[in-house]
Amino acid sequence: QVQLVESGGGLVQAGGSLRLSCAASGSIFSINAMDWYRQAPGKQRELVASLTSGGSTNYADSVKGRFTISRDNAKNTLFLQMNSLKPEDTAVYYCYATVRTSSTGSYYRFRGQGTQVTVSS
Repeated sequence: QVQLVESGGGLVQAGGSLRLSCAASGSIFSINAMDWYRQAPGKQRELVASLTSGGSTNYADSVKGRFTISRDNAKNTLFLQMNSLKPEDTAVYYCYATVRTSSTGSYYRFRGQGTQVTVSS
C-alpha cells in the first residue's frame, strides 16, 4: 500500500504565501505523475497543478504565475509553492500520485487526506 501525507496548509492573509508538501511512502517502485487538486465548499474538485516524471507541468489558469509545483524524486515528495494567495484559493488541497508498486505491476492512483488552506481578505 502507498500513503500520501500532505502538510503545510493553514490560515494566511490575502497576498501571503504557503508551501504545501506531500510525502509518499510505502510500496513504491516508481512514481509517474503527481498532482495537486483542490475542493472548495460547494464546488467540484479541480486540478490545480500537475507534474509528470519527465518534468512537464500543467497549471490551472487561475493559478498560473502564482503557484509552482515541484518534486524531490529522491524523497518521493511533491511541493506546491503558493504565492499571492487570494480568498478564492481557499479550499482543501489534495495530493495525488500515480504509482507503480512493483517492476511488473500496473500503475495505481493514490490520494492523500487533504490539507486545509484558508485565505482571509
